[in-house]
Amino acid sequence: MFMENLKVKQEITNSDDGKGILITDDAIEQISHLLKGQNDKKALRVGVRSGGCSGMSYTMDFIENKEINSDDKVYDYSLNSDQSFQVVCDPKSLLYIYGMQLDFSKELIGGGFNFVNPNASQTCGCGSSFAV
Repeated sequence: MFMENLKVKQEITNSDDGKGILITDDAIEQISHLLKGQNDKKALRVGVRSGGCSGMSYTMDFIENKEINSDDKVYDYSLNSDQSFQVVCDPKSLLYIYGMQLDFSKELIGGGFNFVNPNASQTCGCGSSFAV
């Protein structure tokens, strides 16, 4: 467990690629796998909304290209030609999650997508809500 946390910390500090949302290789693989099951949806929208245990909660949903708005920020991710996709975020949400890292864990307990948000002043134990 300690080594996994160390790995996540290193990825956060070493992932400065100029993108507002950082995504680990494990998360890219999982998102790519999930996208294969979507017929016409080719992008992942990430954002925030009011609610959750701490006041704000993360949102993620697959969208069609026609659902990308002109003011959305769009980032391209890929591990290879078979695993490439776009991540889309609206400007208001990006204010709260800029620099956030999205990771994926295959652990039986606590597995799934994990958000590491440097802007959060507190996070809930559920891992999907935060406060700034």
